[in-house]
Amino acid sequence: MAKLVFEMNQSLDGYVDHQAFGPPDPSLFRHFTERVRDLAGMVYGRGMYEVMRYWDDDLPDWDAAERDYAAAWRSQPKWVVSRTLTSVGPNATLVADDIEATLRKLKSELAGEIEVAGPGLAHSLADLGLIDEYRIYLHPVVLGRGKPFFAGPRPRLRLVATDLVIEDVIRLTYVPA
Repeated sequence: MAKLVFEMNQSLDGYVDHQAFGPPDPSLFRHFTERVRDLAGMVYGRGMYEVMRYWDDDLPDWDAAERDYAAAWRSQPKWVVSRTLTSVGPNATLVADDIEATLRKLKSELAGEIEVAGPGLAHSLADLGLIDEYRIYLHPVVLGRGKPFFAGPRPRLRLVATDLVIEDVIRLTYVPA
């Protein structure tokens, strides 16, 4: 049985504005490439999926690390939760109706971890009791604005692990309490 894991980079003050963090450290980028390779798949909300569609392209100025990440990302199955999109790209499935049933089915049929990306989607899935784990990649920056990691009331959580991913980024892993 798979578990749904909501994980994102976060500032010290709780925001997930990916553009404000700038390009990731090469070691952190390698970590995320390996992380994507190890997933059973990814579930995106519309907004995060549109950001990540960048990796469907093959840009001539990409370096080897970017090409490696793009290949890993493209190889993974993706489910895109949206009521406004009418189509999605390669290796992606649009989920417009009965989100709960679709994701419960995925959890029961797949093994490993399915990444959930996007605070709004994670909030909706948490309300349905579907998020099994939360992973915060905590960066030593204060943004003062942006999208909060938790899009609604914070669920009661229990810390189960801390990992120093690179010199200044800590991954905090929580499960629902």
